[in-house]
Amino acid sequence: MISMSYDLAKLTIQTLLKPASAAGTALARLDERIARSEVGNGFLERQNFADACASLWIDGELVHLEDLVLHDASHDIRTPTHELTIARDVLRTRRRIAAQPPSWALSPDGLRSLRGQAWPGPSVGEDGGVQRESVSVHADAAGEGEGEDDDASVLDAELAAIDAVLARSEAALKKAAEPTSRSRDRDPLVYDLDWDEDARLEQWHSVLRQTDFLLSVLQAIFALDAWNTLEVLQHAPWFGRHLAASILRQAGVTTGAHLAAINLGLKTIPVDRRRHRSRDVRLMAIADGLVAAAEIGLKEHDRLALARKMMERKLSGRRTSSKLPELVDLVMATPLVHAGTVTKTLGVTLQAARRIVLELGLREMTGRGRFRAWGLL
Repeated sequence: MISMSYDLAKLTIQTLLKPASAAGTALARLDERIARSEVGNGFLERQNFADACASLWIDGELVHLEDLVLHDASHDIRTPTHELTIARDVLRTRRRIAAQPPSWALSPDGLRSLRGQAWPGPSVGEDGGVQRESVSVHADAAGEGEGEDDDASVLDAELAAIDAVLARSEAALKKAAEPTSRSRDRDPLVYDLDWDEDARLEQWHSVLRQTDFLLSVLQAIFALDAWNTLEVLQHAPWFGRHLAASILRQAGVTTGAHLAAINLGLKTIPVDRRRHRSRDVRLMAIADGLVAAAEIGLKEHDRLALARKMMERKLSGRRTSSKLPELVDLVMATPLVHAGTVTKTLGVTLQAARRIVLELGLREMTGRGRFRAWGLL
């Protein structure tokens, strides 16, 4: 049985109307700007990383943005931590939701898949398919190798250690995601076996049904607070924030072109407001977090647009056959590029790839002399 319920009888919606309206207006303005922007795709990709790191921060863990970007690109400069593995899971879940139709995440099939009951293998990508990251690590390394056999053997050993850690992490995630493990195969030292996630999820769905007549922003606010109060999933409190963003996206009025980065906004709200005993205080904190998320997004979009203009200035006087304009597009589309990506995408040699990257003035993110990667975060 559920140890608590979420009572909607004493809601004071009037106090939330103004902040909810402000949040809806701000998110709609950001959504419109993204839909019409030439840096929109690059902004969304960077927002995914930033939101995943902010999600871990809200739950009391610290993951650096650079580490997550490098880990996602299989360019780890150190052994991945447990927190980094969780952040990657948050990132992939967000990508999967954004890649699907707006109503998919809240549908029975979508929830079943996202909860792990329909994952086909040990590592599931944004499209629901199996991925083998260790293969891409060695492929990237092979594409950018520079020589010495002794250094290569040392690097192979380091990559093998990283692959082993990744394999153990994926095996643990797969075991935790299996439907049978939810009841009888989970370790009682880690999981509360009396924690009925299905019943709690049904209670949360009841809240959605009772607030269905409200504006999407208000429904998302109530849904997120109800998820936190009911504690639906034992070890995935971040999942409710993704579903709240999906509610906004499903309406199509507020965020039709992007999945709101709710975690980025909530990160700016003091923890004593987000976890206050009074529900009214918590609801106001979520509404203020949505406004903050939109404001942060607008500033970040303007920063990327300005960065693109600054790089485009370096294109003046170039020959028409120059690969630099294509490199600018590539850099703006993704937070991180390495020599292998540049050579494959632009069709240039390894030496030419390094040269044009230096001409563009990108920041090197790994701090290494070999197997380097550059990016514009």
